[in-house]
Amino acid sequence: MTALGADWSTPGCVEAAPGVHRIPLAMPNDGLRAVNVYAVETGDGLALVDAGWHVPSALVELEDALRSIGRSSAEVSDVYVTHIHRDHYTVAPELRRRHGTRVHLGRLEAPGLVAVRELGSNVPVASLRELGRAGADELGEQVRTATAVEPFHVADWEDPDGWLDPGPLDLGPHQLEVVATPGHTKGHVVLHDLAAGVLFTGDHVLPTITPSIGFELGDWELPLAAYLASLELLLTRPDARMLPAHGHAGGSVHERTAGLLEHHEQRLTQTHDVVGRAAGPVTGSYVAERLTWTRRARALAELDTFNQMIAVCETVAHLDVLVDRGALSSQGDDAGVVRYQG
Repeated sequence: MTALGADWSTPGCVEAAPGVHRIPLAMPNDGLRAVNVYAVETGDGLALVDAGWHVPSALVELEDALRSIGRSSAEVSDVYVTHIHRDHYTVAPELRRRHGTRVHLGRLEAPGLVAVRELGSNVPVASLRELGRAGADELGEQVRTATAVEPFHVADWEDPDGWLDPGPLDLGPHQLEVVATPGHTKGHVVLHDLAAGVLFTGDHVLPTITPSIGFELGDWELPLAAYLASLELLLTRPDARMLPAHGHAGGSVHERTAGLLEHHEQRLTQTHDVVGRAAGPVTGSYVAERLTWTRRARALAELDTFNQMIAVCETVAHLDVLVDRGALSSQGDDAGVVRYQG
């Protein structure tokens, strides 16, 4: 068992709650470092909440971690995936091929799963579209070039065995409730164990970072507005201990949710202020370059290409909410570039 005080991404197996074990799986060359997979004792085997990214190390690390508690991946009967991103989903189909494991995913992720297979690559075409709206075509080409050469295996994106809808989920001694929390993706779900007082938060609520907004294939439908509404929803439910997909387990869901809502309201104000100080209508790229990023308040140019993309897209998401609230207006040109003004 890995000590609770260790770096959260250290490989191993940590008891996160009675009958629940947190297993970090490494994410090579990714700033998030690892993703937490939770092994849940069901009475007649194991279920996983999230599965990890299908990279060469993932199944070895999963097997080693389960062995430390006297179990194996062959005992995993079901995987419940919080959302469609590759660091959560793509190990699940491989477990099914090896052991007959059943895979479950939020129903509203179905269009995105089809779109990934049809695209046949890791190129984030929807995000590139938003970069175009933001007047950041050069950045978009850099992202396209970098992602087009990444390995892609269509078998990682097979359909699940079942689609998750909001409502009860029976895992033997763990009676969970599936709660829809769109925003990070359209079909994101969290799993709430009311009796145990824990919430598997996926990427919806993370302990030290804010999740990207709307990073998925498909049309944008005010993803930040959906995310904020999903945060507000959690505040109407009983508080719980966080079991997040990235970072240490623990801490109050309500406390962190309130902090995330405050952060985004501050970000909306900062975004509005940048537009207000401009001499005329400005693009999303212009605004993103005048904001700071990460807890270290870094300039946009200091981020790597992928995170510059995330930052510009998040800026557009905030600008679109300000337009929806009537605080800004927007106008697109013939090239599809949108400019914002107060």
